[in-house]
Amino acid sequence: MLERILKWMAVSLVAAAAAHADMTIEVVGVGANQYPIAIAPFQSEQGQQQPVTPIVGDDLARSGLFKVIGAGDLAPVPYAPEQLNHAALSGRGAQTALIGRVEPAADGSFSVKFWLVDLASRQVLLAHEKLAKPAQMRRVAHQIADMVYEKITGEPGAFSSRIAYVLKQGKRYQLQVADADGYGAQTVVASNEPIMSPKWSRDGGRLAYVSFEDKKPIVYAQELSSGRRWRVAAFKGSNSAPAWSPDGSTLAVTLTREGGSQLFLVPVQGGTPRRLTQTGEINTEPFFTPDGSSILFTSDRGGTPQVYRMPVSGGQAERLTFSGSYNASPKISPDGKTLTFITQSGGFRVAVMDLASRQVQVLTDTSADDSPSFSPNGRMILYETEQGGRGVLHAVSRDGRVKQRLKVQAGDVRQPAWGPMVR
Repeated sequence: MLERILKWMAVSLVAAAAAHADMTIEVVGVGANQYPIAIAPFQSEQGQQQPVTPIVGDDLARSGLFKVIGAGDLAPVPYAPEQLNHAALSGRGAQTALIGRVEPAADGSFSVKFWLVDLASRQVLLAHEKLAKPAQMRRVAHQIADMVYEKITGEPGAFSSRIAYVLKQGKRYQLQVADADGYGAQTVVASNEPIMSPKWSRDGGRLAYVSFEDKKPIVYAQELSSGRRWRVAAFKGSNSAPAWSPDGSTLAVTLTREGGSQLFLVPVQGGTPRRLTQTGEINTEPFFTPDGSSILFTSDRGGTPQVYRMPVSGGQAERLTFSGSYNASPKISPDGKTLTFITQSGGFRVAVMDLASRQVQVLTDTSADDSPSFSPNGRMILYETEQGGRGVLHAVSRDGRVKQRLKVQAGDVRQPAWGPMVR
């Protein structure tokens, strides 16, 4: 409780997690009805440094919505629609089959051709070709999984996205970025002082975060491609809780320069801040609505931490949460229809609110949750919690049915932020 109070007072130091170890994801809850899909190893992928089909199968299985049925033991293994043994795969319970082949090109790249076939009707649902260099094969696999996911569910996939999080091992803090499946973790910035509150720009090319490297909280922005970083907010007092405007031109931040914790808008390249909130001692954790017209935030103006919404142009704030004495860390889904936040209900748990009906559902059974973040398709919510005294990352579906644990080898991992799709 003390740690959460310190965070609420905007002076907590983030515990975070491990060096360069990739994460592994364990599915601990699945959808009510899993869709059965057979996946055969793509022709010639066995010789690749990164075979495609294991990644596709892991992506789909990890979603909790698919039951992946192996087809590598068929004789012969099908590599094209006309080679499919529909009866054999249907007998295993599959409804569709994913097959394909990897063909080398003269320039050292590869052509990945694949088909998704409905086994009952024998209709080809997807037929596509992707070109990739050897180092891009993992991304191609995620893209294939996204295409299959969308074709079957009618919703976009999110396997081609990335996540950011803060890691701590010993006294070393690292802001890291990895693929959505935890693979390929890379350190964006490292420090012996705390790093916290990473937030993605909508285009996925920049991160904003808070660093204590100068012995006080300062908001930085950083380009991922070049590594260029700069101070956005380094005013007197505390500078914290950055949030990107949808167009990437502005950051909403929490500053104490004028007393209390108040929300301000600052040009992303730095400049004169414009104050938004005028009442309450603590106003923090801003988050823009997808259309950029409003900001959600946490405020104590009603006596306890609650979630509010106000126009970016300024004006009256509307209170959104009323149940319980603690509701904080608001994020809104990409479609603007669902709010996720942390509520105090037998512990601190991830909850969602349907903004049309204002109905609230608590999703998690953990009790020390924080920092919820929607996937780019709005299907999953990534968040931090505690296990064995360590910070760990979990994910839960918007309906609460699918649950995942993201495991790292050592250290604390906290402050997750799910980024946009990688194009």
